[in-house]
Amino acid sequence: MQFGFRTDTLDPAAEQQGGTGGRSRSTRHRGTTPHLALSLVVLVGAFQGSLAADTPARAGRPAERTPASFRGLPVTWSQANREFGFANWDAIFPTRVVPHGTAVHPLPAGPPLPTFSLGGAGALRLDRYATDYKLAGIVVLHEGRIRLERYALSDSAAGRWTSFSMAKSLTSTLVGTAIRDGFIGSVDDPVTRYIPDLRGSAYDGVTVRQLLTMTSGVKWNEDYTDLNSDVARAGTAVPDPGVDAMVSYMRKLPREAPPGEKWLYSTGETCLLGALVKQATQKTLATYLSEKIWAAYGMEQDASWQLDVTGHEVGGCCFQAALRDYARFGQFILDGAQIDGRPIVADGWLEAATRKQAGIGQPGRGYGYQWWTWDDGTFDALGIHGQMIHIDPARRLVVAINSAWPVATGKEPSAARVALVDAIAAAVDSETRR
Repeated sequence: MQFGFRTDTLDPAAEQQGGTGGRSRSTRHRGTTPHLALSLVVLVGAFQGSLAADTPARAGRPAERTPASFRGLPVTWSQANREFGFANWDAIFPTRVVPHGTAVHPLPAGPPLPTFSLGGAGALRLDRYATDYKLAGIVVLHEGRIRLERYALSDSAAGRWTSFSMAKSLTSTLVGTAIRDGFIGSVDDPVTRYIPDLRGSAYDGVTVRQLLTMTSGVKWNEDYTDLNSDVARAGTAVPDPGVDAMVSYMRKLPREAPPGEKWLYSTGETCLLGALVKQATQKTLATYLSEKIWAAYGMEQDASWQLDVTGHEVGGCCFQAALRDYARFGQFILDGAQIDGRPIVADGWLEAATRKQAGIGQPGRGYGYQWWTWDDGTFDALGIHGQMIHIDPARRLVVAINSAWPVATGKEPSAARVALVDAIAAAVDSETRR
């Protein structure tokens, strides 16, 4: 069966009324993307196993759905529970709503990409990708118009899907917004200026920039297969009284390198960025995101953000949104992070955030301010189970993907995902050559 996808997309006209050539990428290195993070506080069972109340809109539960079946890392869940859980995250875990506004940013329908029509080479590639990597949905925007939209598994145009580490790019953008708003002075400010509870820890002397680029030099283990790793232990550690859960954990870690000298992927660092934004703005991440982007730009649906045991959003993970709204966020970034012609991030922020600030040990790739970068000028927000927002400024292209890739299968989606995006880019290029 080609695609294996439903085509239950919303009518763009109804949605707009409030209803539910660049450089070739063919030379890219197709190695494994390192350490795309899971959640910390949530995914290791910190929710204590109680399920939120069922909602009528979320049906089709797998037979094995029990509180115990959703404990631990999602890589240990059954595939049925992953597909259900990723589409129903806020029916399982505690979250805070990110309200959308009254107006919806339009995503008009464009002409379909011919190669992705039934029987085309792109359609066959997409079908194989969906089968191998559990693709749940894809939205392709070109020049702000929908050129491709498909759904499968338990995803739909009206549903929400969890982001895993794509949330990092949202948190980073809020740092840039807080700098423009004057809540944060500079990326070169010490982190302890905004998070006093880190004083006297290995974070003394670490700057906001070094948190953004994950070059703090603080030791961290993000091995999801190691129950003694920091990513596992952080979720079960009892926080110090009156201290943010992740701040409490992170301030006990030792230093292993001078600040700025070593890149080390750490979801804990992004959680500190979330705590920093909250402390600086005196607003929750959900509130600040809604005010500055989600409602202001015109997202179609409410989103939600996972809460930790101290009631704070997990800055490094577990933001839930509709796929079209993930695509809208990509379009927002592509258009310069502007609303009504006014930038909402600090001057120069996007240029710095989306170019290589630190090497990750792979040719042609790097890490910016919580964005994965390519030397050809494209950049990605990525989540461990195959989620992606790919942004190609030269082609004016955004590709948003929801996925429930099982991770433990041993099949690595990075090369296949790059090939899929390359095929989409090639389809756009073929039009410009006519």
